Amino acid sequence: MGALDWSIAHRRCDDGTVNTSELAADIDAACRLSGTFTLRSGLTSEEYFDKYLFESDPKLLNRVAAAMVSLLPAGTDLVGGLELGGVPLATVVSQMTGLPALFVRKQAKEYGTRRVAEGVVDIVGRTVTLIEDVITTGGAVRQAALSLRAQGAHVTSVVCAIDRSDGSPSALVDVDLAVHAVLTRTDLDAARPR
Repeated sequence: MGALDWSIAHRRCDDGTVNTSELAADIDAACRLSGTFTLRSGLTSEEYFDKYLFESDPKLLNRVAAAMVSLLPAGTDLVGGLELGGVPLATVVSQMTGLPALFVRKQAKEYGTRRVAEGVVDIVGRTVTLIEDVITTGGAVRQAALSLRAQGAHVTSVVCAIDRSDGSPSALVDVDLAVHAVLTRTDLDAARPR
């Protein structure tokens, strides 16, 4: 875990685990915006969840990353942060654990090294745990897992800050990818002030 001072950097429950209801309340308060917003679907909403607000807040980012550390599967060799939101999380998780980080692109760049994953060069035979900020459908995670597997990495898990899926089958079911989430949509909804 490195030199992380848990007592100062993180609010903890008596049993030593991260207090997820408190974390959910703090993230909800920071990220749930009111107004008129156009969604990716083209629909408008009076509410918007801006995930970058917790990722750009050092204290919240640290608390989320600490909770993610406890969810890393045994045998993880590398943490792979997905572009864009998974990169800051993977960086902090890497610092906390001493595990090297990869930064996984949505697609390989067409110049320079032409890599889909930047950072550690040799991933063949190594176990990569993907790190993502928010999973809704799982499409980006699926593509990253398949790309890294094609390059010889073992990818069986993703640790995410928030699983916002609605419970329907995701794009991850048929690729044998286990999802470990710090928080769920239900946690955030329960933390929302009434």
